[in-house]
Amino acid sequence: MPDPYAARLQEARAEFDDPLAQVIPPHITVIGPTVVDRADMPSVGEHLGKIADEMPPFRVHLRGTGTFRPVSPVVFVSLAEGIAECELLEQQTRSGVLAQDLRFNYHPHVTIAHEVPDDALDRAFTEMADFEAVFDVSAIWQYEHGDDGVWRPQRSYELRGGREYLRML
Repeated sequence: MPDPYAARLQEARAEFDDPLAQVIPPHITVIGPTVVDRADMPSVGEHLGKIADEMPPFRVHLRGTGTFRPVSPVVFVSLAEGIAECELLEQQTRSGVLAQDLRFNYHPHVTIAHEVPDDALDRAFTEMADFEAVFDVSAIWQYEHGDDGVWRPQRSYELRGGREYLRML
């Protein structure tokens, strides 16, 4: 997520007293946290690199808020554009060495409040309802979750595919 949007979304998450505001940078998850043996990390890199080489850059338009309540205590900023591309990335990424079953269907979003009291979730939903951002996605990032709970970027993979790739699908 580019600045100034990333800074604003991280600030908002902190304003809603989300304890993860400072340890999880604003992002659109492509594939959720996945335990991978260190020995398999080179294969993960090859997998992500192949996907990035085929996927073209795309535009994301964030607009408004949504929630997963009552199933999950989460409020998020919604995608108005870029949904199909994120879904394609998720499907391709969640294969091979990263294959896994999902607990919930994939829904691209940017979390702004998670597991905070209901009044904070309500405030997040209302106060960020007019948030809007448009930016181009030119890379995907691989993060590592440290023992201290902090998510750290490890490597980016530049999206290099051509638009014809999306038309073939």
